[in-house]
Amino acid sequence: MPESTESPAESTPVPVPLLVPADGVPPVIETAAGVRDAAERLAAGTGPLAVDAERASGFRYSSRAYLVQLRREGAGSFLLDPIPTAGDLAPLADAIGGLEWVLHSADQDLPCLAELGLAPAALFDTELAGRLAGFDRVGLAAIVERTLGLELRKGHGAADWSTRPLPDSWLNYAALDVEVLLELREAMVSELAAQDKTQWAAQEFEHVRQAGPPQPKPDRWRRTSQIHSLKSPRQLAAVRELWTARDEIAAKRDISPSRILPDSAIVAAATADPTSIEALRKLPVFGGPRQRRSSRIWLAALERARALPDADLPPVNQPFTGPPPASRWARKDPEAAARLAAAKAGITALSERVHVPVENLLSPDLVRRVCWERPVSVDDALAAGGARPWQRELVGPILVDAVRAQS
Repeated sequence: MPESTESPAESTPVPVPLLVPADGVPPVIETAAGVRDAAERLAAGTGPLAVDAERASGFRYSSRAYLVQLRREGAGSFLLDPIPTAGDLAPLADAIGGLEWVLHSADQDLPCLAELGLAPAALFDTELAGRLAGFDRVGLAAIVERTLGLELRKGHGAADWSTRPLPDSWLNYAALDVEVLLELREAMVSELAAQDKTQWAAQEFEHVRQAGPPQPKPDRWRRTSQIHSLKSPRQLAAVRELWTARDEIAAKRDISPSRILPDSAIVAAATADPTSIEALRKLPVFGGPRQRRSSRIWLAALERARALPDADLPPVNQPFTGPPPASRWARKDPEAAARLAAAKAGITALSERVHVPVENLLSPDLVRRVCWERPVSVDDALAAGGARPWQRELVGPILVDAVRAQS
């Protein structure tokens, strides 16, 4: 047989660009009548429902949806503006609430959809399906290219979707995001079945569906960038007061906190501790025209921090409610460190064998807790920590061996 003269570039299929929706960009629904019409048409469709939502992360304080995209076989695609229609969505909720929804990275969109009274009866998450299938890249564009041979070009995902009116190019991008989700679902169903991971995926999808919105973390001000450069409780108190003042303004104006005052300015003010408006305005950012109008607010926050008694100052080292950082285990509890090392090695080997990322096999935090606390029943501890049955079956024996080896 003669050698092939085909080059590697020629043998690699070239993805087909997906530039516009097959049926064009649908008009944006902005009225109660439009919602009722969409609800009727979607109810008359067949099969699962493709869903996506666009927010204004980085621009707005809230995580509300500013556009909702829907598509169902036999009904077509719909673009819904939830701002003018927020009080008129009951017919839509009734029409789609009993359906299986297909989303990509569902945990990102379900909370803002729930705020609108929209929730699914079942879920298929194409991003999570890609993780369980062992795909090295699980962004929507990457999975669509790999499974469907189509090219979804980068668009306006990080744009300010609170903008009105929404530009035509943005609406085209938004419509394309649900254009192929239903076809992608079928491809991923086949992929998961071929790998005998259908039940794993079903358990993961249901876990995401029932998870609800993420709980706010305590002491969120401690997540201020560069805060670790501060060494005294008084400086941390200044960060806390400035952060709180900024957060109140951001919530009231529905503007991203970083656009009110950047983290770097908060840390700079906490470090310099200016005692006058003149000194404050000499610091970077605070001297700008926008910040000069808020000088008294920021100075008052610093004054509150200075006035706090020592007993009310935040500790430099945040107290732990669970295991300490793993980097300290070898010194605090060498046996626990050995348990964790054995568990990690076993889970890594399992990950390579079943082609599922380590973090999807079991929450790393739950692994640390089991290894640190050494529970009497590992399975009970995993169940209490939210591990799904398939995770307990696969990872449980590895943790049992790790715990017993150091008992």
